[in-house]
Amino acid sequence: MMVRFLLLALLVFGSGLTRRVSSHEESGERSCESNSEIRVQVDFRPGVITLDGQADDWKDIDGFEFSLLPALDPDEDHEYKDGKMTVKSLHNGKDVFFLLQVDGDYAFSKGDNRKCPSVSLMFQIGDDATYHNMGGCKEQRGSCTNKTCKGHEVDIMHFSIGNAIPGRLYGGNPIDNRDGNGGDRFGHLVDVYAWNPHCRYLDGMGPSGNDSSAQNNWKGAWWHSSFTVHSGFVEEDSPYSTGGQKGMYCFEFSRPLRTMDHLHQDVQFTIGGSSKMSVAFWYPVDGNPWVGSGHYSINCDWVSLDIASGGSMLTKSAPSSSWDATSAFALLFSVAALCIAIFVAYQVYRPNSVPFTPMGNL
Repeated sequence: MMVRFLLLALLVFGSGLTRRVSSHEESGERSCESNSEIRVQVDFRPGVITLDGQADDWKDIDGFEFSLLPALDPDEDHEYKDGKMTVKSLHNGKDVFFLLQVDGDYAFSKGDNRKCPSVSLMFQIGDDATYHNMGGCKEQRGSCTNKTCKGHEVDIMHFSIGNAIPGRLYGGNPIDNRDGNGGDRFGHLVDVYAWNPHCRYLDGMGPSGNDSSAQNNWKGAWWHSSFTVHSGFVEEDSPYSTGGQKGMYCFEFSRPLRTMDHLHQDVQFTIGGSSKMSVAFWYPVDGNPWVGSGHYSINCDWVSLDIASGGSMLTKSAPSSSWDATSAFALLFSVAALCIAIFVAYQVYRPNSVPFTPMGNL
């Protein structure tokens, strides 16, 4: 049997956006046959994405398809039955964007996150942070601190949609950011860090006290393809569609490549560099509430996230544009010079047109 590891069942409700979230216990040996060549490419594509949860503006962006296997026992026999997850990503030089698409019958229960789908992104921060055990620090609750678990930090974004209106933005907001933490009291799109499953906290909170300088840097929205209204929903429209409708869930997120974090609680992305990430997905199978440890994952280890530089695109296009402009100007100049030369030559060498007058007529 496999392990227990990962991502967060971070469901902190209302004022329960708290310091620590109870976790499942670890047990068993870990077995992982991961393909080290699996990676997600983040291309430079400015001015393409509108963050609204809908996937129309991603149609020309290449995606990466992953089977969804149970995180605790990645057996293909227990693969998520409704299909694979497609992960797309790009950046505009300032922000990084993610789109997660996964087929699933429509399930939504207002106010009950565990009866709605949920997703999470996890990134390596510390050099020693493992995918397994959410950072892999050996300390237990009560003894994990930024000193005892130094190097095992992971950054987590978790979105539970039970209180989130489709197509509306959630995540970082002035009220929670004013309080200096990674919470989201409106839609539960929270910014979290962890050292292991027992020691995970909202950004700015922790066992050594709170730091009011933290923020939730994420924003995101969700959608389902069964929706027939595209002009926008309000809370009174809940449940927004009929339960059991066939279709696809879309989850769309963005975050600055670099944040103002100085607590080592946010991953910092570098253009031209690579980071390590994973994606988790929870679904209320057969209408049953999901549990924190019952999530699916795109891989049993980290997946490489490669952030492309815009330089390759610019060096290909800029010289071409420059050459075209120069060539056009040179051609125009040459034609003008040729015309002037012909005119001057004509004036110099044209025949004398003064008529001959006989002497007798003078």
